[in-house]
Amino acid sequence: MNWLYLAAISAFFYGLYNVLIKLSSGSIHQMVGAVALQIVAALLGIAALIILKLLGHPLTASKQGFLLSACAGLAVGVAEILTFYLFSKGVSASVGIPVIVGGTVVAGSALGVLVLGERLGLVQGLGVLLVIAGIACLVRA
Repeated sequence: MNWLYLAAISAFFYGLYNVLIKLSSGSIHQMVGAVALQIVAALLGIAALIILKLLGHPLTASKQGFLLSACAGLAVGVAEILTFYLFSKGVSASVGIPVIVGGTVVAGSALGVLVLGERLGLVQGLGVLLVIAGIACLVRA
Protein backbone atom coordinates (compact mmCIF):
# COMPACT_ATOMS: atom_id res chain seq x y z
CA MET A 1 0.00 0.00 0.00
CA ASN A 2 1.26 3.45 -0.92
CA TRP A 3 2.47 5.38 2.16
CA LEU A 4 0.24 8.33 1.27
CA TYR A 5 -2.89 6.20 1.72
CA LEU A 6 -1.63 5.09 5.13
CA ALA A 7 -0.92 8.73 6.03
CA ALA A 8 -4.43 9.78 4.97
CA ILE A 9 -6.04 7.00 7.03
CA SER A 10 -3.84 7.88 10.00
CA ALA A 11 -4.75 11.57 9.64
CA PHE A 12 -8.43 10.67 9.60
CA PHE A 13 -8.09 8.71 12.85
CA TYR A 14 -6.05 11.50 14.47
CA GLY A 15 -8.80 13.92 13.49
CA LEU A 16 -11.46 11.60 14.89
CA TYR A 17 -9.38 11.15 18.04
CA ASN A 18 -9.24 14.91 18.57
CA VAL A 19 -12.96 15.39 17.92
CA LEU A 20 -13.78 12.63 20.40
CA ILE A 21 -11.55 14.28 23.01
CA LYS A 22 -13.37 17.57 22.37
CA LEU A 23 -16.77 15.88 22.73
CA SER A 24 -15.82 14.18 25.99
CA SER A 25 -13.88 17.06 27.56
CA GLY A 26 -16.96 18.76 29.02
CA SER A 27 -18.12 15.65 30.85
CA ILE A 28 -14.93 14.06 32.20
CA HIS A 29 -11.93 15.26 34.21
CA GLN A 30 -8.86 15.67 32.01
CA MET A 31 -6.85 13.00 33.84
CA VAL A 32 -9.73 10.50 33.88
CA GLY A 33 -10.25 11.03 30.14
CA ALA A 34 -6.56 10.69 29.36
CA VAL A 35 -6.25 7.49 31.41
CA ALA A 36 -9.37 5.97 29.83
CA LEU A 37 -8.02 6.79 26.38
CA GLN A 38 -4.63 5.26 27.16
CA ILE A 39 -6.11 2.10 28.68
CA VAL A 40 -8.24 1.47 25.60
CA ALA A 41 -5.28 2.21 23.30
CA ALA A 42 -3.12 -0.21 25.31
CA LEU A 43 -5.77 -2.94 25.16
CA LEU A 44 -6.06 -2.48 21.39
CA GLY A 45 -2.29 -2.72 21.05
CA ILE A 46 -2.13 -5.83 23.25
CA ALA A 47 -4.86 -7.51 21.20
CA ALA A 48 -3.02 -6.71 17.96
CA LEU A 49 0.25 -7.98 19.44
CA ILE A 50 -1.37 -11.27 20.49
CA ILE A 51 -2.89 -11.73 17.03
CA LEU A 52 0.47 -11.08 15.36
CA LYS A 53 2.17 -13.56 17.71
CA LEU A 54 -0.48 -16.20 17.03
CA LEU A 55 -0.01 -15.67 13.29
CA GLY A 56 3.73 -16.29 13.69
CA HIS A 57 4.99 -12.79 12.89
CA PRO A 58 8.42 -12.04 14.33
CA LEU A 59 8.10 -9.45 17.11
CA THR A 60 11.58 -7.98 17.37
CA ALA A 61 12.46 -5.24 19.85
CA SER A 62 15.81 -3.75 20.78
CA LYS A 63 16.51 -1.96 24.06
CA GLN A 64 16.84 1.33 22.16
CA GLY A 65 13.61 0.75 20.25
CA PHE A 66 11.73 -0.02 23.44
CA LEU A 67 13.17 3.01 25.27
CA LEU A 68 12.35 5.40 22.42
CA SER A 69 8.85 3.94 22.13
CA ALA A 70 8.35 4.44 25.87
CA CYS A 71 9.50 8.06 25.53
CA ALA A 72 7.02 8.52 22.68
CA GLY A 73 4.36 7.16 25.04
CA LEU A 74 5.31 9.80 27.60
CA ALA A 75 5.08 12.51 24.95
CA VAL A 76 1.67 11.39 23.71
CA GLY A 77 0.41 11.06 27.28
CA VAL A 78 1.34 14.67 28.01
CA ALA A 79 -0.20 15.74 24.68
CA GLU A 80 -3.46 13.92 25.48
CA ILE A 81 -3.74 15.45 28.95
CA LEU A 82 -3.07 18.93 27.57
CA THR A 83 -5.59 18.39 24.76
CA PHE A 84 -8.30 17.39 27.24
CA TYR A 85 -7.42 20.45 29.33
CA LEU A 86 -7.44 22.77 26.29
CA PHE A 87 -10.88 21.62 25.16
CA SER A 88 -12.27 21.79 28.70
CA LYS A 89 -11.47 25.53 28.51
CA GLY A 90 -14.02 25.88 25.71
CA VAL A 91 -11.69 26.05 22.71
CA SER A 92 -13.63 25.04 19.61
CA ALA A 93 -12.63 21.91 17.71
CA SER A 94 -12.54 23.87 14.45
CA VAL A 95 -9.75 26.05 15.84
CA GLY A 96 -8.05 23.86 18.47
CA ILE A 97 -7.54 20.78 16.32
CA PRO A 98 -5.94 22.60 13.36
CA VAL A 99 -3.68 24.54 15.75
CA ILE A 100 -2.59 21.31 17.49
CA VAL A 101 -2.11 19.39 14.23
CA GLY A 102 -0.44 22.33 12.49
CA GLY A 103 1.81 22.81 15.50
CA THR A 104 2.67 19.12 15.27
CA VAL A 105 3.73 19.65 11.64
CA VAL A 106 5.93 22.59 12.57
CA ALA A 107 7.45 20.88 15.62
CA GLY A 108 7.99 17.60 13.76
CA SER A 109 9.65 19.37 10.84
CA ALA A 110 11.88 21.44 13.14
CA LEU A 111 12.89 18.37 15.17
CA GLY A 112 13.55 16.43 11.97
CA VAL A 113 15.94 19.15 10.82
CA LEU A 114 17.56 19.98 14.19
CA VAL A 115 17.71 16.55 15.85
CA LEU A 116 17.74 14.10 12.95
CA GLY A 117 19.79 16.22 10.56
CA GLU A 118 17.17 15.98 7.81
CA ARG A 119 16.79 18.62 5.13
CA LEU A 120 13.74 20.43 3.90
CA GLY A 121 13.65 21.48 0.29
CA LEU A 122 12.40 24.89 -0.73
CA VAL A 123 8.87 23.64 -1.41
CA GLN A 124 8.71 21.73 1.90
CA GLY A 125 10.05 24.76 3.80
CA LEU A 126 7.42 26.92 2.14
CA GLY A 127 4.79 24.38 3.19
CA VAL A 128 5.90 24.64 6.83
CA LEU A 129 5.78 28.45 6.60
CA LEU A 130 2.24 28.22 5.21
CA VAL A 131 1.25 26.02 8.15
CA ILE A 132 2.66 28.66 10.52
CA ALA A 133 0.69 31.33 8.65
CA GLY A 134 -2.43 29.17 8.91
CA ILE A 135 -1.96 28.82 12.67
CA ALA A 136 -1.56 32.59 12.97
CA CYS A 137 -4.83 33.09 11.05
CA LEU A 138 -6.67 30.59 13.26
CA VAL A 139 -5.60 32.09 16.57
CA ARG A 140 -6.13 35.70 15.54
CA ALA A 141 -9.11 37.00 17.50
